Formats: sequence, structure tokens, C-alpha cells
Amino acid sequence: MTQVKQRLPISEAAQILDVSIDTLRRWDKSGVIRASRSPRGHRLFDLDEITRVIAKQQSRSTGQGERSFTIYRDDNRHGLRAIDLFAGGGGTALGLDHAGFDHILLAELDPHASATLRTNRPDWNVIEGDVANLDFRPYRGEVDLVEGGFPCQAFSYAGHSRGFADTRGTLFFEFARAIQETMPKAFIGENVKGLLRHDRGRTLATMCNTLQAITDENGVGYTFGYRVVRSQYHDVPQKRERLIIMGVRNDIGSTLYFPKERGYIVSLWDAIGDRPQSPGATYPESKRRVLEQVPPGGYWRDLPVEEQQRYLGGSFHLSGGKTGMARRLSWDEPSLTLTCSPAQKQTERCHPEETRPLNIREYARIQTFPDDWEFQGGMGAAYKQIGNAVPVNLGYYLGKCVEAMIDEAAVAANADFIEAAREEEYVQSTM
Repeated sequence: MTQVKQRLPISEAAQILDVSIDTLRRWDKSGVIRASRSPRGHRLFDLDEITRVIAKQQSRSTGQGERSFTIYRDDNRHGLRAIDLFAGGGGTALGLDHAGFDHILLAELDPHASATLRTNRPDWNVIEGDVANLDFRPYRGEVDLVEGGFPCQAFSYAGHSRGFADTRGTLFFEFARAIQETMPKAFIGENVKGLLRHDRGRTLATMCNTLQAITDENGVGYTFGYRVVRSQYHDVPQKRERLIIMGVRNDIGSTLYFPKERGYIVSLWDAIGDRPQSPGATYPESKRRVLEQVPPGGYWRDLPVEEQQRYLGGSFHLSGGKTGMARRLSWDEPSLTLTCSPAQKQTERCHPEETRPLNIREYARIQTFPDDWEFQGGMGAAYKQIGNAVPVNLGYYLGKCVEAMIDEAAVAANADFIEAAREEEYVQSTM
């Protein structure tokens, strides 16, 4: 006999959890606890889920519970070979490595990031310099995957959304050239969610047209599509949305796979509750005094009005764009999206209890780098490499998707990590 689940309205659930209704709405949005909807659209919360959240909070507060944090890594290697472009500090490359891929080339312009790759993986073939100077034709027939997180600043609002007018935006065409010259079995492109709307969708349309034009001498091209992936549902303790483009060569397969969302999230406490020690940024006394007044999960609105006005200055009277200011993270939720600095005024990432920015190792944990991954170039360079990275666990999920696209026999084995693309996620040919 199927047991009927007891579902409670948001007011009752908030009372049981001893949180505000607004907090519960935020938890639902971030995945701390998931709500269903009544026929009239009202949130309903599963009593069992409420019990789970309470138990986790109690185990954290008493210090007696176990943290649930896993960096996935396979023992067996399938031997698929990858080229990694714009490799940065190694987030995607390491995730793919953990999923069994061998790297035959990693291209990176930044000398500090290149040093990080060489230090941690001396056997990787790291080419430091402008990707435009690389000839990929010798790798044709030797590579299964071309992967590239072409620089996203040109398409992000923080980077002023200049797109192809920015020289970083043109690096997409180097990614496409690498695919054309090597004709891999599959490819992955990664960028910010803002690419969907950039230039009213024309930028993404140009990219899709470019990818559709790639064929070999026999006219064989690629089936590809895209999805916005939410990292917090892929064993990453961070709310980080990215646009993922997946493609498979038409003579290899026709089914695309994307990372499958889990039914749980990894909280900040799971990731850094043991307070890993490392160098880190600090606050000036004036800023520390302000953030001392902000509770866990709070931000500038939790300050006294006079303090709000002093801290925000001219921004106080502006609408929108201020939710990251004077922001203290919460133990019970994933971190907000990490940026290249943990102490920027617009994107504050203050530790949940201690009044300080997250340190380098905490930053790396949140991006699911293992603790033995060493970042080169000093503190500022380390924060930049980590903040720009694709989370390692997300890279692992993507590797599982590619393996399934290339080898149908791998679909069942990777079922926990992958799901077939929906029809509307495929890019329809216009050629």
C-alpha cells in the first residue's frame, strides 16, 4: 500500500522549522527544501523533507553529525582523450580527469593558471599562450572530446556584455576552429547564462550557425543543443548557473545528454564546516564593523537604516542590483556564486560565522577542488583562478554525459549523473 505523503502549507512549514516565510521561499528556490504546488499554485512542503532539514540543522549545531561532501572520482579509466581550451585553473579538466578522460592538450593564456596545471599534473601537455597560434590539425583522429569554456566576461553583465565587440568574445571562433580541425566525437562549450539573452539572442544564434557549418570532407557534422545547468543540484555547494552546449558527431550518435539534477543540495556547512585553514583576504576595520552586524544568510537590509545609508552611499536610493552587498553566507544553503574576489562590495561573500572573507581553501572547496590542488601565483591569482573555474564535480558530470553520448553501453552505468536532452533543447538545423 502506497503511503500518502503529508504536505503542509508554507505558513505551517515555516512555523515547524522556526524560520520566516521569506526564508522558506528562499530555501525552496535554492534547493535546501523543495516544495510542490497545489492546484491553486500555493507551495506545499513534504513533512518528511521538513524532518530531514531539521535533523541536518541539529547535527550541525551540535557538531555531532557527519558532513555530506563528495568529490567524485572514478578508479577505472575508459581512455577517452580530450583537448581542453581556456583551461584556467583546471576545474573542467580535473573533473573530466576524475571521470576517466586522458588529456592530450590543455591550452591556457594566463601564466599563473598554466603553472597551476603543471604543478598539479606534471604529465599534462600544457601549452601556454594564445590559442589562435595553435594548429590543431595534427590531433585529427586522435581526440574524442574538445572542451572549452571560452571566456565569459564578454557576455556577462559584470563584463558590460560587449560580446563579439570584445576580443575575448571572438575566442569562441577559436573553439569552433579546434572542433573543425580535429572533428572530435563530441564537444562541450561552457559560458554564462547571460549568453542566452546577449544581443537579443543574436550572439548565441551566430554561435549555433557556426557550429552547424562544421563538417568533415564527407559532410558529417554534429547534433548539438544547450541547457542552463544549476550547479547546486550537481553535488556543488554553490548556486552557479552556466550555459552548457553539448554536441556529438552524427556518425557516432544522435542523443545528447545533460547533467541530471539530484534531489538534494550540498550546504556550505557540508563543504567547509570543518573550517579549512589557508591564506585569505581580510577586511579593513570599517567594513568588518559593518559586517559584524549582519546575521548568517543576511545582507545590507539587515543593517540599521543609518548604517545602510552610510555603507551603500549613492546606491541606497537605486533600485535593484544590491542583493550581494554586505552579504553574509548561510551554513544551511549553498554558497552564492563565487567571483574572482571574495570581498568586492557588490558581490560580498562573508563567512557564515567569522567576520572575514572566505579564504582560498574554502573558495576551492566550494568549487569542489580537492584540498591537495595547489594554486600558483599568489593570493589574488588563486582567487581569480578559482572564481573563473567550472566546479570540478560539474566537470565530472559533463564527462559522464560525453561518455554516454559516445558509447551507448555507458548510458545505464552513468544513469545517476545523466539524463537525455529534451526535444526543445536540440538546436534545429538551418543549413
